Amino acid sequence: MTERIHVGVAWPYANGPLHLGHIAGAYLPADIFARYNRVIGNEVLMVSGSDQHGAPITIRAEKEHTTPDVVAQKYHEQFLECWKRLGISFDLFTTTGTANHAAVTQDIFTTLLNKGYLYRDWVLQAFCPTCGRFLPDRYVQGVCPNCGSVNARGDECEACGKPLDPAELGSPRCAICGGTPRFEKSEHYFLRLSAFQKQLVEWVGGMTHWRQNVMGATRRFLDEGLHDRAITRDIDWGIPIPVEGFEKKRIYVWFEACIGYLSATKEWAHLQGDDTLWERYWKQDAKIYNFIGKDNIFFHTLSWPATLMGYGGLNLPYDVPANEFLNIQGQKLSTSRNWAVWVHEYLDKYDPDPLRYFLAAAMPETQDSDFSWEKFVHRNNDELVATYGNLAHRMLTFSHRHFDGCVPDPGDLDEKSQALIGEAEKTLRSVGDSLQRCSFKEGIRGAMALAQMANRYVDEQAPWKTIKTSRQDAARSVYTILCVLSALSTMLYPYLPFSSEKLRAGLGFTGGPGAHGWTMERPAAGQALGEPRHLFVKLDEAVIEEETARLGH
Repeated sequence: MTERIHVGVAWPYANGPLHLGHIAGAYLPADIFARYNRVIGNEVLMVSGSDQHGAPITIRAEKEHTTPDVVAQKYHEQFLECWKRLGISFDLFTTTGTANHAAVTQDIFTTLLNKGYLYRDWVLQAFCPTCGRFLPDRYVQGVCPNCGSVNARGDECEACGKPLDPAELGSPRCAICGGTPRFEKSEHYFLRLSAFQKQLVEWVGGMTHWRQNVMGATRRFLDEGLHDRAITRDIDWGIPIPVEGFEKKRIYVWFEACIGYLSATKEWAHLQGDDTLWERYWKQDAKIYNFIGKDNIFFHTLSWPATLMGYGGLNLPYDVPANEFLNIQGQKLSTSRNWAVWVHEYLDKYDPDPLRYFLAAAMPETQDSDFSWEKFVHRNNDELVATYGNLAHRMLTFSHRHFDGCVPDPGDLDEKSQALIGEAEKTLRSVGDSLQRCSFKEGIRGAMALAQMANRYVDEQAPWKTIKTSRQDAARSVYTILCVLSALSTMLYPYLPFSSEKLRAGLGFTGGPGAHGWTMERPAAGQALGEPRHLFVKLDEAVIEEETARLGH
């Protein structure tokens, strides 16, 4: 039975280029999941967009002596190009700067206000005398009152994940100039988050399929008791507040960004020519998945569901598969120190699938993981090239040389051949199960284990020897491996779409990987094979030293 799947992915701030942490944290797992669900026949919609209203954008614009919209548009276009080149298959990647998003956000704001879930109160807001401006929350740094971290931000402590207000920080300082801000009172609208405590406790209790890290963080917030949070700020870049007297303030970015999942769906529906299509995902039977990094758990498992509960009549998230962080060469990723690998620069030099493979195999699903150029080169050369790519190229080349470029007739399959084909079918099912549970590392390990098993079979059968003594024995072993390769092209398609399409063409199939669903399509005897092409390129070891030297400079 098919399902309706909504894949909403975290909205990246359009204030700088994408780095590997973004991809490993949210965009690759979302794409793997969406591709798999499309193959098995589910109705999938994957949406996200550039967050154009974040405080970092205004800061970048000031540094570059330009306007926030110019900065946002520049990076939005770069994002779109990266998605295309990396194979991230959004159905719509929009922005928070559309009139549609503003209208949906203001509708939710007004509805919550009319229902009594928003109220006015005074908040202490940081003002930097040196910079001469009110500081966005994340540009106030100081000591976390919860864990003691000295580098907590005014919106959240990255060390312990606790949501914060700038006035709670000890020894506050301006992140721009380092000066000490003063706190001035300002009137703002608050979301009555505390009113949803009981309802959220009951709802979260039913989410037994959530990852342990997501459930653990969510329960900690609930155990501490939810506090009302201001959802407006003294800024002039963002969505206007639809209330008289608040013309100089804007809706706070943390509140409106999650609304983007809904507004993007409405925009997609409009582009399809049917403005009611969004209801299929938000009002009818559907599962909503939100792929995010661990620093966004609170907003996606508590404040956004509370907003939906208050608004009424809309589906709540089904799963929030939040990943931990990706470190670089054993150190925390830092964009300010250029301790990062930038996606657009990577794609200018290397193919997308090896990066997708590494990040999937090292995905930080339950704990922080690490990227290094040494690990990347070795995984590419030892696993993709030597284990998987070489298997495919050897068998296709052998078939062209000895079987006229066609799939050989295997005759009766012996026990070992049947066992390997059976293992391929079993692996296909187990990888599918892993993908359905958002266990992406587990899935790709299973697929590569099958490739290793196939290599052992080939070495044992040695068709390059048996072709001299028994053409039928060689045909049987080659056919068996071509069946396994067919299964691999399907199960690895969500992970490695470009090489999977190349392999499927080499096997002589029409239609893309998964064209016949999540099954192993056995090639027919006599089926014409495509020209053998290397799936992956071996990288020179010099890449390690060259790329590592660029970090931090």
